Amino acid sequence: MTRKAVLSGLALASTAAILTGCASAPEQDGASGGGSSSDFVPCMVSDAGGFDDKSFNQLGYEGLTEAADELGATPNTVESADETVYTGNIDSLVNQGCDLVVTVGFLLADATGVAAEQYPDVDFATIDDASNEGDNVRPITFNTSEAAFLAGYAAASFSKTGTVGAFGGLQIPTVTIFMDGYADGVEYYNEQKGTDVKVVGWDVAAQNGTFTGGFEAGTTAKASAQTLIEQDADVIMAVGGPIYQSAAEAIRDSGKEIVMVGVDSDTYETDPANADLMLTSVQKGIKQATHDVVTEAAEGSFTNEPYVGTLENDGVGIAPFHDYEDQVSPDLQSELDAITEGIIDGSITVESPSALN
Repeated sequence: MTRKAVLSGLALASTAAILTGCASAPEQDGASGGGSSSDFVPCMVSDAGGFDDKSFNQLGYEGLTEAADELGATPNTVESADETVYTGNIDSLVNQGCDLVVTVGFLLADATGVAAEQYPDVDFATIDDASNEGDNVRPITFNTSEAAFLAGYAAASFSKTGTVGAFGGLQIPTVTIFMDGYADGVEYYNEQKGTDVKVVGWDVAAQNGTFTGGFEAGTTAKASAQTLIEQDADVIMAVGGPIYQSAAEAIRDSGKEIVMVGVDSDTYETDPANADLMLTSVQKGIKQATHDVVTEAAEGSFTNEPYVGTLENDGVGIAPFHDYEDQVSPDLQSELDAITEGIIDGSITVESPSALN
């Protein structure tokens, strides 16, 4: 849940050729503007992170609203306060006459499956879930481990302490797939360079590590980051919506020279307040995929064929190094380009037990 020359400026969110069956970009609730008026009603339910998470919920929202604007349609969206309201939120949208309901996040999988069976005349799209196989459900997933592998390699190259870290929100596949790829990328760097950069916060072999228990920023997320900092990590990836914001706070409090790897979006662009900490980000083309699924459904071309974002189709990738461009190794970009091609042609194997496809 990419590329070609991924690092130098992979603009996933703006590339119109991102998918094999998905498509374009975002905007704002209730927006209706671009084209002529449409009777098509696209809808979306967030998970508990909310649409202002500067991460995957926000990307999905932007993709939905931009497509709606181009179609001249009026979208309906609802934010979920917690897991207990997922089913009710989906039902409420169906009862409002939604033609397509996009559910954002792995945690909505069960509620979406039940609704898809209950409302066979309504189309559904599930972001970060491929467990529902109904005719009216389109899975949108991303082989994120491929892009995270590149980020892990870059993190190992950049680290001055020889230790990098990662922690997550919930231990679910859409979180741990990032952590698997990241750790494997560090290991690949060690193999290529004869180094011994360590990863703290996630053990690939044991499949266990540091998790906050949710996707909320706060004291638990900050404490998790502080634990990694105390273990000398100077590059930290926090996987789970807003929890990275607490990691940024912990970094600033530490007074140490520590950078972060963002997830889902190019966090340098989506969160200017923390841009100075962002070495790069592992990007998922959620915005583009959502836009395309909405557009196709409105045009009568809805399909249940899964969309899987990869490096090859530009569905995943990593962001530029932005402020750190002059501080990374001068050979890093060419090495990443070579690794990217190796992953695409199969000469470098990147696998994760958390892959959804």
